[in-house]
Amino acid sequence: MKNKELLRVGFVQNNPIFASVQQNLNRIEELFKNQNADLFVLPELFATGYQFKDMEESRSLAEPVPEGVTTSMLTAIAKKTNTFIIAGLAETDKDQVYNSAIVTGPSGYIGKYRKLHLFDREKICFQDGNLPLQVFEVYGVKVGVMICFDWRFPETARTLSLLGADLIAHPSNLVLTDCPQAMITRCLENRIFAITADRVGIENRLDGEPLSFMGQSQVVDPNGNILVRASMTNEEVHVVQLDLSLARDKSLNSRNHIFKDRRTNFYR
Repeated sequence: MKNKELLRVGFVQNNPIFASVQQNLNRIEELFKNQNADLFVLPELFATGYQFKDMEESRSLAEPVPEGVTTSMLTAIAKKTNTFIIAGLAETDKDQVYNSAIVTGPSGYIGKYRKLHLFDREKICFQDGNLPLQVFEVYGVKVGVMICFDWRFPETARTLSLLGADLIAHPSNLVLTDCPQAMITRCLENRIFAITADRVGIENRLDGEPLSFMGQSQVVDPNGNILVRASMTNEEVHVVQLDLSLARDKSLNSRNHIFKDRRTNFYR
């Protein structure tokens, strides 16, 4: 049985080819080879690419969950490697399109999250997320899920932390350079681990709006230490071991507890 105090976690940082879903999935399978972790986090929209022109185009590449090819393939990998996988994808549900993340594992599909805070042109390519923030069990560890721009709203990470998350999985397609440093603050605020899985590369599908994705996928601990950070340009896979007892101790000293000290009657 897994030691619930210790968890091996990793991220995959990829460079997807827009609309080449099967090719991108095959590349992910290659990157997984000879890697071993209890949990892997993949980027936002890792198999489709990011820069959709409109909702019609995002819908054309979206998949039902869990029946779609992306969830099915990741579930097969999870069963084969005895690992959990959290990954971002375009989800279709009754003609609605969401920027979502799925959670799957050795026993099959577990659940999903739909991005609450849409960034820029995402607002014309996806519907607003409509599922509550929640935590998922990974070998007895409570894992919260948020997607990319959710980092800009501290309420997201705080809500997941108050729900008992030891760890936040954060599939991303980052173009705002503040995020890696801001996630350090999110971890300090909540005494929590965070895995940000970003992508690399450039997409230039809209005139005058090239997007350069900044990589720097990382794992941060509850004290704000960067345990590993990837490059800004390369496809990479990294795995580290986490001591979850750090996230479960919310005391800063004998007198200060970051949740018990909250003065919620003064907050708005």
